[in-house]
Amino acid sequence: MDDTSWGAPRQAGFWGPADGPSAHQGGPVPGAAPAGAAYDAHDAQRTRPMPVVPDAPAHGGNQDDDRGAAQPGGASFRDDTPQQPDQAPQPWPHDTPQTPSFHRTASQNPEPMPDAPQPAPAPHKKNAGRDLGAAIGVGLGLGVVIVVSLFVVKAVFVGVVAIAVVVGLWELTSRLQERKGIKAPLVPLAVGGAAMVVAGYVRGAEGAWVAMALTALAVLVWRMTEPPEGYLKDVTAGVFAAFYVPFLATFVAMMLTADDGPRRVLTFLLLTVVSDTGAYAVGWRFGRHKLAPRISPGKTREGLFGAVAFAMVAGALCMQFLIDDGAWWQGLLLGLAVAATATLGDLGESMIKRDLGIKDMGTLLPGHGGIMDRLDSLLPTAPVAWLLLVLFVGSA
Repeated sequence: MDDTSWGAPRQAGFWGPADGPSAHQGGPVPGAAPAGAAYDAHDAQRTRPMPVVPDAPAHGGNQDDDRGAAQPGGASFRDDTPQQPDQAPQPWPHDTPQTPSFHRTASQNPEPMPDAPQPAPAPHKKNAGRDLGAAIGVGLGLGVVIVVSLFVVKAVFVGVVAIAVVVGLWELTSRLQERKGIKAPLVPLAVGGAAMVVAGYVRGAEGAWVAMALTALAVLVWRMTEPPEGYLKDVTAGVFAAFYVPFLATFVAMMLTADDGPRRVLTFLLLTVVSDTGAYAVGWRFGRHKLAPRISPGKTREGLFGAVAFAMVAGALCMQFLIDDGAWWQGLLLGLAVAATATLGDLGESMIKRDLGIKDMGTLLPGHGGIMDRLDSLLPTAPVAWLLLVLFVGSA
């Protein structure tokens, strides 16, 4: 019986007994057993030199150090005679009949299966970051109170402004003390702030400046009743709070003194709210490019464009139909200025809150935060709106 089918397939660089050079020259075949009865096929397998059979690395590992070495149980321990192309491999007695040795060697190195496709992650749904239901409800409630007080009795609206100023001062001074240890005196600020609003309504800009000076002086004197440590930072914060909250709010009261004062105040409020709404709506839907990421990461340039567009359209409509002797083109300029100052005011408030390490100034208004979180864009817009309205249609 011919056992040549048990060897490994013919490899490059190996001469078998049938195709080596000595087969044509009559010389002995390298690696062949001597002829004679002393050698049979099984003896030849035990005594012949083992040929070099390159093997594939097991399981895809790096087997560079074992190249050229025979594997135990492989085909190299069988007859070395090369397999003829037209001969099918025959099973070795200890092999599985259905799996020839070279097939078994290949099966030890299966091709890596491709990873199963992973399901695509669910798209991220944008979140407004606040309870919109509560925010809308509180906003509508505040709007009703403002409009009713504005068009029924002007003095009632002045009282509403004074109350908002006092609450805003309380929130600001409380956060300064909690986060920075700054003790701005609240009592002179609250009394002076309310007086400042009333003075602006009764005596105009002159009364507002006098009340501001007296409030600053009261802050300096009030703080003298406590130890001198931290005096400078406390009174500095107090004077800043007096200017930032009540003095800027005084311009709203001054707008109210004109004959069409309620409509001027309504125009100012509408343009500021519309600007904030346009910035939110456009920025939430189309915002991609950050406006001031170190100050307020949520604000985008697209949102700013939305604020400007919404405010200019609203300004043109308000000046044309609400303000006596107003023109639509004046409303475009007014809307542009309101959008700019409202955005700057919002960024300024964000800067203060970042320095204090807080998200909101208070929790009095569900969905909004505190009073100061609603006044942030109104306060710096008030003097600009008052000035432009005086320039466009006068102060009467």
